[in-house]
Amino acid sequence: MKLRELQAIYVMWARQMKRFVRAKSRVIGNIVQPVFFLAFLGMGLNKVVALPGSENLTYLDFLAPGIISMSIMFSSAFAGISIIWDRRFGFLQEVLVAPVSRLSIVIGRALGGGTVALIQGFIILIISILLGVKVKAILPAIPFMILSALVAVGFGIMIATFTKDFQGFQLIMNLLLFPMILLSSAFFPIDTMPCWLKVLSEINPLTYAVDGLRGSLMGYNHFPLHVDFLIVLGVCMGVMFLSSYLFNRSEI
Repeated sequence: MKLRELQAIYVMWARQMKRFVRAKSRVIGNIVQPVFFLAFLGMGLNKVVALPGSENLTYLDFLAPGIISMSIMFSSAFAGISIIWDRRFGFLQEVLVAPVSRLSIVIGRALGGGTVALIQGFIILIISILLGVKVKAILPAIPFMILSALVAVGFGIMIATFTKDFQGFQLIMNLLLFPMILLSSAFFPIDTMPCWLKVLSEINPLTYAVDGLRGSLMGYNHFPLHVDFLIVLGVCMGVMFLSSYLFNRSEI
């Protein structure tokens, strides 16, 4: 890869990071909401919900990886809104006339959005530990967090290439993300689902990201970890390729 392309990737990444640092209200909002889920839903149902096949984990332990995944997904997916913002105010046109490929622009934005999401995910993880969540290991969970962030960024970029206004983008992303999160075993185990929900859950790519993250952090997973990783990796590669292709063909 040429030095010019690497510089373009870095500039796109740095721009996302500067936006993250300057938007303090956005940072606070993206952290407070998951903490509310952990504090009220997790601790409120901690002694009520029993997990099948595990006597050592509480519902709060089970919920924490799902909330971390939810935080990463929402933060990453809504990074696509920066494309709409840049398109409206002319910055995107200036970038596209630069002598760099659109692939570099997509990679830089994806890395920037993914980095922001990872920072927020680690903050939620630290808060979870402070609330009493029992974590066995952190390092094996990092690949699942990275891949989840890139998948969501890719979805956000794809939607942003077709959407011209902020409200439409937010509605579409909420319409896509909420069902995926609810079906991903983020809030309840797959074993407790009825058969038709299990089928929907197993075709949901976010299920394997949440299951892999939970298995890495807690040792409580429904599918083998290598299956989770391979599926999430394959989905990530497919989504990033498709988002790059659509962005390259879009008329900005």
